[in-house]
Amino acid sequence: MKKWWKESIVYQIYPRSFYDSNGDGIGDLKGVIDKVDYLVELGITMVWLNPIFKSPNDDMGYDISGYREIMDEFGTMEEFDELVNKLHENSIRVILDLVVNHTSDEHPWFVESKKSRDNPYHDFYIWKENSGTKEYPTNWGSEFGGPVWKLNEGTGEYYLHIYSEKQPDLNWENAKLREEVYELMKFWLDKGIDGFRMDVVNKLAKDLDFPDGVVEDGEKYASFRPFSVNIPKVHDYLKEMNEKVLSKYDIVTVGETSGVTPEIADLYVREDRNELNMVFQFEHMLVDRQSSKWKKKEWKLTDLKRILNRWQIELDDKSWNSLYWSNHDQPRAVSRFGNDKEFRKESAKMLGMLIHMMKGTPFIYQGEELGMTNVHFDNLSDYKDVEIHNTYKEYVMNGNMSEAEFFESVDFAGRDNARTPMQWNSSLNSGFSKAEPWIKVNDNYKEINAEEAMADEESIFHFYKKLIQLRKAHEIIVYGDFECLDEKNEQVYTYKRKLENKVLVVIVNFFQNEVTYELPEDEDFSQSELLLANYDVDENILADIIQLRPYEARTYLYEICSE
Repeated sequence: MKKWWKESIVYQIYPRSFYDSNGDGIGDLKGVIDKVDYLVELGITMVWLNPIFKSPNDDMGYDISGYREIMDEFGTMEEFDELVNKLHENSIRVILDLVVNHTSDEHPWFVESKKSRDNPYHDFYIWKENSGTKEYPTNWGSEFGGPVWKLNEGTGEYYLHIYSEKQPDLNWENAKLREEVYELMKFWLDKGIDGFRMDVVNKLAKDLDFPDGVVEDGEKYASFRPFSVNIPKVHDYLKEMNEKVLSKYDIVTVGETSGVTPEIADLYVREDRNELNMVFQFEHMLVDRQSSKWKKKEWKLTDLKRILNRWQIELDDKSWNSLYWSNHDQPRAVSRFGNDKEFRKESAKMLGMLIHMMKGTPFIYQGEELGMTNVHFDNLSDYKDVEIHNTYKEYVMNGNMSEAEFFESVDFAGRDNARTPMQWNSSLNSGFSKAEPWIKVNDNYKEINAEEAMADEESIFHFYKKLIQLRKAHEIIVYGDFECLDEKNEQVYTYKRKLENKVLVVIVNFFQNEVTYELPEDEDFSQSELLLANYDVDENILADIIQLRPYEARTYLYEICSE
């Protein structure tokens, strides 16, 4: 079934790092307003804003202390309204983060909750007494390091926090809590937003037996995931949310759901289940990681193909896929999967084509269209992410990792890689701010910036513009069926899309080695014409054997003649 959100191209904005309009070193809503023309030029049709709500910023806005208030550093509600209006005037929809697995410990609900066991808000959170001789109610470890439990001396109980200790988990078993959440959702939807990206939404339900987990070798705590990820009860909550809120508006919902397979994702997004519209899955984000995100592993192109192909094929027409390489929690794609030195432009374009020509709604993370790269800082103090600092305490200070190993891990896995300021031009602080930015600018901003890219017709920016234009112009890119053509090839990724009598063929050399590539014998591409490429290509028609240069990517289109 055709839907406007299936045809959207989403641009993710991390407001703190996008553009500072008032010279305090922090990006803000007025800064986004000032750059709407840039978004229009790129051609995107929807913006996802990372959290803009009142917060003490222990986890950069994902610790909310006021759901109906704008973060002081970001501006005012009037500026938010102005931003939504300006985006809508330019045919750009806007979605916000919905963060309701947890709040800040400074949220009024939690301030009340911890006062006494009979406080009306006490049951808004998850509290457990410690029994026996155990150190904590369970042996689970937090996502950000350390235990998931923290003692509140006022009540003699421990509260659950699967993230930072300043992010206590909400108790979704409490019907009053759920109603409060639904009301705050309506508040923002009634202001005219077009949907939500739902933070860690598949962790809302918990295993209420709270059993201990298995502690892996070398770890101090067991993973909380078996007891808080994809617990069946979560579907009851989402169906209720859909019935009471989501179904009343013409909006889109995107659930952040780690630990899902296509089969599990189908339970969240299948149209007849009335829950969400699509999810972010993370299987391809784990292709180069061991069980810990801080440890690399060797991987092959066939590993990545297996994952991406599976998500293309196994989500049928009644479910929908999201497409992305990057976001605020992931390192920069060109540094991770491409070559951010001698082949930065070529590999960034290749990655863009590979993902944007697939079936699903594509998400572009700010700076991806410029080929922004990972950053390296020499000092721990230069990093601002709570996860990085907690990991340093848990691994380095406890002797489980050397400093050198830690900084090497941060270079390839740290979240601050994606959070350095947007590189607008070659002036002071990359044109992001006239003041010292809240986090350092990447040193390469004089070579990599929007001003340079927009002036260069061969830039990554203009390539992304073409990808967006093609998606708008060719229905096959949105709705066509997917088929991988060469699953076992370890260097070239080839797939086709088919819709009615049209066929789209995508060929990418995923690595920097040149390769002679022979197309599958059982396919006839003799009538195909080049639609887009990241190199100059002499032949417009696709030959049976082609020479692919480093990170070369091509897309061809042809029609099947009816007999």
